[in-house]
Amino acid sequence: MKTEAAKAIRVVKGDPRGVFYDLFEPDEAAELTMRAALLNALQAWLAQSGLTQAKAAVQLGLTQARVSDIKRGKINSLSLDLLVRLAARAGFSPKLKLAA
Repeated sequence: MKTEAAKAIRVVKGDPRGVFYDLFEPDEAAELTMRAALLNALQAWLAQSGLTQAKAAVQLGLTQARVSDIKRGKINSLSLDLLVRLAARAGFSPKLKLAA
């Protein structure tokens, strides 16, 4: 027999494009989705590169504190244009694809 708490649990399906579309207006959600994808790629690059934050900072043309922001996922402190430039400096080829 289900408890009252178990009966109250309701599964809500979010927007298939991602959680940002559940929380923000579509224009802001689109930007946050792109920023998150770039940030995730840079975090993976940092993890697999074996570079110290100081050496990664030199390669990316940043301060060590900004590399720390990337490692900690501080999406609000990193603009879309900066993330695109950093991804290119890390050896990625960022592309934009528009869909109707």
